[in-house]
Amino acid sequence: MRKFYIAPSILSADYANFETDMKRIEASGAEYVHIDIMDGHFVPNISFGAGVVASLRRHSQLVFDCHLMVSNPEDHLEEFARAGADIISIHVEATPHIHGALQRIRQMGMKASVVINPGTPVAAIEHVLGLVDQVLVMTVNPGFGGQAFLPETLDKIRQLADLRQAKGLDFDIEVDGGVDDQTIELAAQAGANVFVAGSYLFNGGLEEGMDKLRQVLTVND
Repeated sequence: MRKFYIAPSILSADYANFETDMKRIEASGAEYVHIDIMDGHFVPNISFGAGVVASLRRHSQLVFDCHLMVSNPEDHLEEFARAGADIISIHVEATPHIHGALQRIRQMGMKASVVINPGTPVAAIEHVLGLVDQVLVMTVNPGFGGQAFLPETLDKIRQLADLRQAKGLDFDIEVDGGVDDQTIELAAQAGANVFVAGSYLFNGGLEEGMDKLRQVLTVND
């Protein structure tokens, strides 16, 4: 049985008080923090750059799960490695060089994660599953927080779990988008073990929300 991880997303945090919110995340017992990097091109929103990641790194020992929603992510790997990223997630839709980019992430000492959007089939990444430490399944269309979980993405989680077992591979399955105390159970039952939660935690009470999500996962452990 794989360990479950909840990764609070700072996209929903208070931008003027990142240090305070990072301390709250650590105090909640989370081991990961999810950091969304958006360029206004691959997705319509613009968020943070490597400088913000470096600033956060000085205040936290959490696992930095950096999700690059950017075009040509291979052009930015070095700066995020220097900033202190632990995991780098890149979209198969964002680069023609997915194989080489994933190799480079690992060569830099970070964990490599490949991402698929809701409209992208699992077949698009099957050829690189042996190169990754994590697969991130977008359970909403990327770009903005607060969207509703897309239940049709559960089939992709199941496909990935089956492929992992059939091929004898070792990667985590992460879900991002619309995660709450209802959808986290569905995702866990499908085979996910890393859960990004943003609006649910920061809009409804971080500490209480973390406790509720853990309760649900305990039942499904």
